[in-house]
Amino acid sequence: MPFRLGPIAPVLLGLISAQIALGIMTPLIPLLLLRVGASSPEIGMVASGYCVGFLAGALLSDRIVMRVGHIRTFAVFAAVAADAALLLVFSAVAWQVAGLRLLIGFASSGMFLVVESWLNDRSDPSTRGRTFGAYLVASWGASALGPLVLSVVTAAPSMFVLVGIAFATAVLPMALTRQTNPTVHPQAHFALGRLYRASPVGVMCCLCSGLINGAYYSLVPVYLQRQNYGSESVAAFISAAMVAGLLVQYPVGVVSDRLGRRPVMLASVGVGFLLAIALALFGGVSLSVAMVLGFCLAGMTAPLYGLGAGQTNDRMERGDYVAASGGLLFTWSLGSTVGPGLAGLVMGRVGPAGLFAYLAVVLAVLGVFTSARMLLRGEVPRELRGRFVPAAAAPSRQAELISPAASALRYPGATDAVWQAVLHEQNPPPRD
Repeated sequence: MPFRLGPIAPVLLGLISAQIALGIMTPLIPLLLLRVGASSPEIGMVASGYCVGFLAGALLSDRIVMRVGHIRTFAVFAAVAADAALLLVFSAVAWQVAGLRLLIGFASSGMFLVVESWLNDRSDPSTRGRTFGAYLVASWGASALGPLVLSVVTAAPSMFVLVGIAFATAVLPMALTRQTNPTVHPQAHFALGRLYRASPVGVMCCLCSGLINGAYYSLVPVYLQRQNYGSESVAAFISAAMVAGLLVQYPVGVVSDRLGRRPVMLASVGVGFLLAIALALFGGVSLSVAMVLGFCLAGMTAPLYGLGAGQTNDRMERGDYVAASGGLLFTWSLGSTVGPGLAGLVMGRVGPAGLFAYLAVVLAVLGVFTSARMLLRGEVPRELRGRFVPAAAAPSRQAELISPAASALRYPGATDAVWQAVLHEQNPPPRD
């Protein structure tokens, strides 16, 4: 079946509009909270609110899809997100903002569920790679574009009107499409205990990826503001970090397919640890130096989820791929929920540099754990490895984007598509 853009164009256009909205909102909220005197722990709590909502949506939103279909579900969630964004214009208290962010997280989870399962339905094994490649480019590109709005418009509560407009505009391509709703079926869960026993490093890496990237993208605006960088610098810094995450996914994947997951994971963690230490110790350096360090740090941490997922898949039976990915993405979501709050507490105690001190500690723990497991368990032979799974680095599309998590937990469409597109059909390796 030839690859055709027409059947997936409505969801990609809706996705781009929603991701622009999330990209604007991600740095805007912490900047405005800083302006009204919110503390780092409060800002961390607000950031975690989005992840809590997203996690709840991952568990519950499939019921709405099964009841009213994809197109109506997307319209409902986009409208809810737009309403919540407009209410943010009138919210200056941290707990109010956290509640509305939670609502937007829930709605975003439902929108991403619709998008990914739609893409799966409109592709087959011969076109899924290109289909999800288009999805990846649209998602990351729109996420990087959103923060750049802050480079030309002064951060103000009225900017949430732009966010609401972008969410509302996401409805239009879906509402006008002639495409029919995909057919979906329930998906069983995969016990986390069993998942951990199969691949401790894979589960740990996915958890730490959430702890790291959830905190990094949510709180780096606080760090930059308190180091006296302007709002324009915040937008450029976050956009550069997202571009770094996009650029490194496939090169790292190719190397890990050849050399093994854990050696590449250990190298990424080691370099990331040194970069985090550098940013923690040399705060206040010139913007160009800070952007280079931040760009490189994002490049080191962005592939961690993909490496962890690939490591786990290498240990899975063929029939467990889909359910196992749901467990991994749930683990990622938990890390993204907890990470901003923990990092905010550290920043409240030690100052802005506490963000990178926190990141360095998490990276060090992951590095030590991976090294210990490498001594206890051998690498899967190259001919028995699956392929690397490119993935979003942070909840805002990220970063509010844990987009795959929405469909992974209880909804087979997206996850089945991703795994079938990137995994070899092969016999599982022997357990060691």
